[in-house]
Amino acid sequence: MELANETTVEEFILLGLGAGQQKRFLLLIFFTGLYVITLAENITIIMLVRVDAQLARLPMYILLSNFSWLEMCYVSATVPRMLFDLAFPYGIISFQTCFLQFYIFFSLGSTEAFFLSAMALDRYLAICQPLRYPQIMSPNSCYALVAACWVTGFLLYIVPVTLISKLSFCGPNVIDHFLCDPGPLLSLACPPHTNIPFVYQFAMNVLVILGNLFFVLLSYSTVIFTLMKSSSRESRRKASSTISFHLVVVTLFYGLTAGMYVNPSGQSQSETAKIITVFYTSVTPLLNPLIYCLRNDKVKEALGRLLKRKGRWPRRKVAT
Repeated sequence: MELANETTVEEFILLGLGAGQQKRFLLLIFFTGLYVITLAENITIIMLVRVDAQLARLPMYILLSNFSWLEMCYVSATVPRMLFDLAFPYGIISFQTCFLQFYIFFSLGSTEAFFLSAMALDRYLAICQPLRYPQIMSPNSCYALVAACWVTGFLLYIVPVTLISKLSFCGPNVIDHFLCDPGPLLSLACPPHTNIPFVYQFAMNVLVILGNLFFVLLSYSTVIFTLMKSSSRESRRKASSTISFHLVVVTLFYGLTAGMYVNPSGQSQSETAKIITVFYTSVTPLLNPLIYCLRNDKVKEALGRLLKRKGRWPRRKVAT
């Protein structure tokens, strides 16, 4: 069946979080604060890895700095628009901008899934293949892996976004969400229309989510099994501490993603979807840098070296 080409809807109306005026003001202040702190945290990690010679050579921190850059892009793809709609409710978004946000948001989500797999691979090689690790995960190999994550994440959603955008939208244009999500968009498409976009979207989500989740679970299971056999208690403790923080981030990401798919039906479905989406677009980008770096000895040491170096900078003499 050929997809409908005629699109009479030129803009959509985002209902946003749907709170009263006073609540919107409080939410505006709260999410603005979260957004600023999130950017500050991730910028700090990026700059720390760039200026510290020791961290800049380690694959784990090359991945971590790029992950921080991804988190900044991820939160900036949705939160500024959400803040705008809190300040000016029932915001209008053009057809093209809506689908651009849809594409960027889901591409960044896919890229994050690939990054979590890359970090799992890094930990597997570091702990299970320590002798081959420096050769396999050289800085050049690490940057190639980072580029592969970005390119693959942004290539996957070109087709589903294009297919959905070519459906006919000729009726209601109100989206009960604060971003352009494929679920509400597909519900606004005018019948009759093919199920190809929905099937392709579902297939891509299953491929990306389940494929990466299986790889992550396999990698960390092998790492945990290797650690259990290790005779060195100190090395086992350090490695276990690092792995536990990685697993917290993985659990947050895939737990919230699963929450979107086991969403209960009924009147509260859109509200549940909003709550889950708010959490993984605003809260997890704030938590992830803290989880990775809060008890990370190398990051603390690098921060100490940076502060000590600043303390040794010569002060200008004040002319009298």
